[in-house]
Amino acid sequence: MKTFIYDEFSPQDVAMMQALYSRSAASVEEHAGKVRQSGSGKFMEKYYVGYGHASIADCGSTTIFVEGVSMLVAKAIQDWPLYSGQETSSRYIDMSKQGIIDPVGSKASKAILKKWMDFYINKQDAVEKHLRVKYSRKDGEDEGVYTRAIKARVFDILRGFLPAGVTTQLSWHTNLRQAHDKISLLDHHPLKEVASVSRNIHTKLKEKYPNSFGHTLYDMQEVYRKYIAEKYTYFINNKIKKFTMSTNIRSADMKTYKDVFAKRPIKTNLPHFISDVGNVTYEFLLDFGSFRDIQRHRNGVCRMPLLTTKLGFQSWYLDQLPKDVVSEAKQLIKEQIKAIGFLSVSKEEAQYYVAMGFNVACRVTYGLPAAVYTMELRSGKLVHATLRVVAHEMYRALKKKFPSLTLHADLDLDDWDIRRGLQDIKEKK
Repeated sequence: MKTFIYDEFSPQDVAMMQALYSRSAASVEEHAGKVRQSGSGKFMEKYYVGYGHASIADCGSTTIFVEGVSMLVAKAIQDWPLYSGQETSSRYIDMSKQGIIDPVGSKASKAILKKWMDFYINKQDAVEKHLRVKYSRKDGEDEGVYTRAIKARVFDILRGFLPAGVTTQLSWHTNLRQAHDKISLLDHHPLKEVASVSRNIHTKLKEKYPNSFGHTLYDMQEVYRKYIAEKYTYFINNKIKKFTMSTNIRSADMKTYKDVFAKRPIKTNLPHFISDVGNVTYEFLLDFGSFRDIQRHRNGVCRMPLLTTKLGFQSWYLDQLPKDVVSEAKQLIKEQIKAIGFLSVSKEEAQYYVAMGFNVACRVTYGLPAAVYTMELRSGKLVHATLRVVAHEMYRALKKKFPSLTLHADLDLDDWDIRRGLQDIKEKK
């Protein structure tokens, strides 16, 4: 037996080295020698782009970093089942110095964005003082950890007033095939900003890997992609008012694997083959800020909702404010809804001016292991409070339908946890 790890090669080189296994029984040491002598560029151009052996491009990965784009661009890129990456967290980062994308660029549109940001910035001190009284530091709790937890809670609350046009940054780690497939769709996205970012990414990838991104664009395929993007990019359902669950899983099939369910310890995933028993579909309302968290679970279908003001503002954000600030917040929301309605923009572009505390209609479909994983992970105290409510609903619905299913959820209604102050990335000194 021999084992090799080659991390020094480029994504195209690694793809070629793996692809040669399918046509040669020689060692990868020999394949690596070929790559060093001839390079991988022409190989990728011929076999991946030219002949369409798409699995070759699955074997080479790259990482793309995108900065200074709106939350809407980040969600568009992440709306992909095989997305891997990270994004700036509005729960831990003070977003007051971030730029804002304003596609309209009018006096009225600028005023809307300024009012949201003024409230977000100017109320931080008041909310922090309120929280220090509500969640006073206990004996033995570290002052630094406590302060960071309080600050994080401030952002948890005030992020509801951030407009979706506020800028963020994200990484996208992807193989070359998925990069091409995703970009092919993003090029037709109804938001001009998304389409522009997509073309920019494509240009950068062509420069870096010219032999892997020279695909011929066929008119019929482009027409179809444009049709799908225009009609189905966003999930729109203003009739969703409450949480519902539906499933095609039969109780008889659950009994077949009762030992698998009964023996599963806490923090352990169900095996993937359990997905064979069927799917679970949830529909619910959730603020856009917390939708961004549940969208991270991509082992299933999570439709991208259209952000509007039609489904109301999530009351949790208002409930957490000091009493003397609540009436001001309610008045702001009322005025902003009216002002957004007066903008002469498409429903897609109007999203830039809507705050993340507004509810969106959500539909997610998971296999049973993914449904259990999502519910258990998002039921924890370190999860945003509005998403925890949905996770608890998921728990109750699953438990009611399948009483014998072992579920390890955190059902404590208290959502304050000083451990939020420990969730940081710091240089070790």
